[in-house]
Amino acid sequence: MSKETKLALYKACQDYAQSRIDEIKLAISSAQNAANSETKSTAGDKHDTARAMMQLDVEQKSKQQAEAEKLKMALAQFSPDSGNSAVGLGSLVQTNAASYYLSISAGKLEIDGKTYFAVSPVSPIAQAMKGKVAGDSFSFNGRSFEIQELL
Repeated sequence: MSKETKLALYKACQDYAQSRIDEIKLAISSAQNAANSETKSTAGDKHDTARAMMQLDVEQKSKQQAEAEKLKMALAQFSPDSGNSAVGLGSLVQTNAASYYLSISAGKLEIDGKTYFAVSPVSPIAQAMKGKVAGDSFSFNGRSFEIQELL
């Protein structure tokens, strides 16, 4: 693990958050355009129901957009350049089973052919690791893990 890997993971998380925001904005725009182009038909109730459904879709997408914006704000709370003496926000943790990046819940990321899991610091696995240092062990889901490296 290296600082370059940590910076690449941070960038991948930023890209993930921005991609989610862009997709949701596009979906909102599409739903709004569909609602605006819905013409009044002879079946008035059908028209009103369709518009109401489209409006609900826009509201749901707006909530998703707010959640995606929170991902960007979470990334802004730490510097990818900082080193960590104990597992916490921004840590890159190599265990005997997998590598974890405590940042946002972005899932599985591939960097230079190696798999990393971007997890939220409030996720159960991150909570099990929190405060541990290299060489420490922790248990999660009935399995024992050892922290081999921490950056």
